[in-house]
Amino acid sequence: MFQMKTYRIPNTDLDVSRIAFGTGGLGGTWDQAPITQDLRDRAKTLLHTAIELGINFIDLADVYTWGKSNRVVGDVIQNTPSFREKVILQSKAGIKLPGQIAANSTTVYDFSYENLITSVETTLERLKTDYLDILLLHRPSALVEPEEVARAFDTLHTSGKVRYFGVSNHTSFQIALLQRYVDQPFVVNQVELNLLHNDLINDGLLFNNQEQLYSGAHGTLDYCRQHDILIQAWSPVAKGKLFTPPESASEIIKATAIKIDQMAKKHNTTPEAIAIGWLLHHPAKIQPILGTLKPHRIVDSVRADDVNLSRLEWYTLLEIANGQSVP
Repeated sequence: MFQMKTYRIPNTDLDVSRIAFGTGGLGGTWDQAPITQDLRDRAKTLLHTAIELGINFIDLADVYTWGKSNRVVGDVIQNTPSFREKVILQSKAGIKLPGQIAANSTTVYDFSYENLITSVETTLERLKTDYLDILLLHRPSALVEPEEVARAFDTLHTSGKVRYFGVSNHTSFQIALLQRYVDQPFVVNQVELNLLHNDLINDGLLFNNQEQLYSGAHGTLDYCRQHDILIQAWSPVAKGKLFTPPESASEIIKATAIKIDQMAKKHNTTPEAIAIGWLLHHPAKIQPILGTLKPHRIVDSVRADDVNLSRLEWYTLLEIANGQSVP
């Protein structure tokens, strides 16, 4: 088995692979269509490929493909007795998709005690396991009541159903508000982060730059580093646009893809490894989450674990992706 470097998530006993595998599309379509045997077989192949390549962290959510992603992962857990012992399972809760509450209903973010408890219990049933290693609040809710979250987390933690907790797509201020009420430390903040969606990193670089009309991330990256919260990057390769930009893509995106390809050739590696290696190079110890449904993409991506970009290469990629010089 390939031995990937690991991170110890602060305030936990979890040693996690530097690269994680995400299950967003693992269950097929985002509707109530039944799970086919082809989908089950694909999930088995992808998950076992990830494990064989040293990935021990699986990211899930109760809403992914309307719960089907969790079910196909559960099939693998049930049919491979040693699988659960090899992996760290993280799920997310709080989103009700359009049509889930009632016909024609809109998206709703629900961090109520009842919904968080129900979400975890349903997730555990689908996964065929009795605990999650980490639970994240999926997206910020304008109607969040921190006391409700705290009560739910206490129940889930005391019952042994969830070991650790975190958030996803939350700002530093939103985390601080929740942490005022929640006893358990937040150990993860999962955010969209890649060369083309790099606000968290640019936030500090562009501070006080009068030439920029910039609404940044308000110190979220530095806040997480200060408070020992692991940053996870979803969509770390911008849905493949960093390798094969569509014809309609901007010149900036195309130029970034060209430079990534050039660096891949220079380092004798893959474009995936360069794009993901750019994130791994950051001292915040960012954990990219792969969302691919193709086994060879996992193979190409984990090579990032051995990529060592120079500071010049790192800043060159940032400058090209921003379409302007670093201030």
